[in-house]
Amino acid sequence: MTTAPTTPADPAAEVTAYGAHVLAVEPTGAEPVPESARHGSPLGLLWTWLSPNMEFATVYIGVISVLFFGLGFWTATAALLLGTAVGSVTHGLLGLYGPRFGVPQMVAGRLAFGRRGNVLPAVLNAAGAGLGWFAVNSVSGAFALSTLTGWPTLVSLVLVVIAQVAVAYLGHNFVHSFEKYALPLLTAVFLAASAVTLGKAHLGGAAGTSGSVGGFLLAFSAAFGYAAGWNPFASDYTRYLPSDSPRRQVALYPALGVFAGVSLLAVVGAASATIATSEQNPTAAFTGHLPGWLGDLTLLAIMLGAVSANAINIYSAGMSFVSLGFHRLPRGPVALAIGVLGFLVAWSGLSDAGHSYEAFLLVIAYWAAPWLAVVLTDQYLRHRAGTTTAEAVARMADPDREVWAGPVAMLAGTLVSVLLFSNQEDFSGYLVRAAPGIGDLTCVAGFVCTALLYAALRRVPATAPTR
Repeated sequence: MTTAPTTPADPAAEVTAYGAHVLAVEPTGAEPVPESARHGSPLGLLWTWLSPNMEFATVYIGVISVLFFGLGFWTATAALLLGTAVGSVTHGLLGLYGPRFGVPQMVAGRLAFGRRGNVLPAVLNAAGAGLGWFAVNSVSGAFALSTLTGWPTLVSLVLVVIAQVAVAYLGHNFVHSFEKYALPLLTAVFLAASAVTLGKAHLGGAAGTSGSVGGFLLAFSAAFGYAAGWNPFASDYTRYLPSDSPRRQVALYPALGVFAGVSLLAVVGAASATIATSEQNPTAAFTGHLPGWLGDLTLLAIMLGAVSANAINIYSAGMSFVSLGFHRLPRGPVALAIGVLGFLVAWSGLSDAGHSYEAFLLVIAYWAAPWLAVVLTDQYLRHRAGTTTAEAVARMADPDREVWAGPVAMLAGTLVSVLLFSNQEDFSGYLVRAAPGIGDLTCVAGFVCTALLYAALRRVPATAPTR
């Protein structure tokens, strides 16, 4: 690996010189990647998205499905696989924006939301990735390091955060490379831990298929929220691919990476929840039944998995931030600032990580589903209208173009679905109060409501695209 040579100040020339260099700080922000800088193959997306999902936050989706949502193992497995599959398919579809337009996902979102309307999802994504997901993964990594070494949890948290920020600071190429080389260790250790866990778990009998419809829908929403939580990042990691990259491969490999990583470890997490333990530390509870050497390796893998996931979260949070119009801000220092803020949020959540994670997964699904509805409906309508790539690029770059149908539909769909169907400890929707057994239909209702509303509003002159 070599470092990039000194380049001129012209942004296009800088990103062209950056090319495939791994140990260079990425010079580009949210601007389109020129064809001269495109490199890589779709196959690399498989480990880019498999690696960050081989982590303890994925395991804990299954744990809460059994312990908090009251499901048996097989019922939880069905809900987890279904929710993960839906979020993985949409992830693959959104990745197609990268080779076509060469821009991050939040910039591509201007097609559906317009310049100012796109602030809504970009801010939510920057906060969700840079603060929410960063905190979730940092806490699991800190618990793992603390359990492994005996160091104070806060000291462990600081060390994990430093490692995460360092990877994201260098940028696109280093993130891809880090995920590739982290994957073999993560896969080998988690597969070994999974085999032992499944062998000791209590999976059969009537308890294995127990649970209510409400619990099933909660587990589905949590799994969907986890998988779909990656969706707003999709084209951030495909935009350097050549524009003639095979479309099927560009969509397949990211979807497969997310589905394989999430479904495997979430199901193992559900199995681990059937093993009795007195441990309060979540990572210690997961590794307590493993042989000593494998338990230590699993703790090491949990810490490495947290770094793998948060390198992507910090990088894409920075992309969302610069897509707000701060193109001149250097991406590296933005990543550093996000890391500092994320550390503070993680620090505050050390005492009640489990229930905080449950609430966070559902909240992610609450806004991700309406955002997806707008983006996918807009994509369908543009395809039917025969919009060319050149026309789409011109619309994204137009500073005066607005599509108020996008933010209006997303806000309305989110509010209606949350007010009617949400099922949180602090607030339950009106329909949930009347019929508690229906569980949490927020993400499903939010998607359907928003898609229909956006399609209707596109016909209203006041909210339709300005050009």
